[in-house]
Amino acid sequence: MGALKISTKISIPDTEFDLNFSRSSGPGGQNVNKVNSKVVMYWPIAESSALPQDVKDRFVAKFGHRLTQEQIVIITSDKYRDQKRNVEDCLEKLKEMLLEVLVPPKKRRPTKPSKSSVQKRLSGKKADSDRKKMRKKIDF
Repeated sequence: MGALKISTKISIPDTEFDLNFSRSSGPGGQNVNKVNSKVVMYWPIAESSALPQDVKDRFVAKFGHRLTQEQIVIITSDKYRDQKRNVEDCLEKLKEMLLEVLVPPKKRRPTKPSKSSVQKRLSGKKADSDRKKMRKKIDF
């Protein structure tokens, strides 16, 4: 299997992953009753030395629902009929998740609306108000 290459600087050695195999509920007909093709991958993210701490923190914040209380990521796959392709699918899922949190999000800089946009909004509100005033009955 080798290492899971995330970027030019980050790759996770395969020794950090724990793989369990079981019978799948996916495609395969009668074959699923006798072949362990489903893969459950466990990865203790807190103990991983391959990722910088800020990437770990963003991962936990975004994908906390996939973690156990011991900070272990659980990814499953029974998409394919054979074990090898399901292992690759698990690794691909993890890679996509890590690529989402690899780059920190840009900080939002608050901005003010321009004077012309404020003026345009207020004149639109005034026009709507005048239009509704015209609909009222005049009391004598």
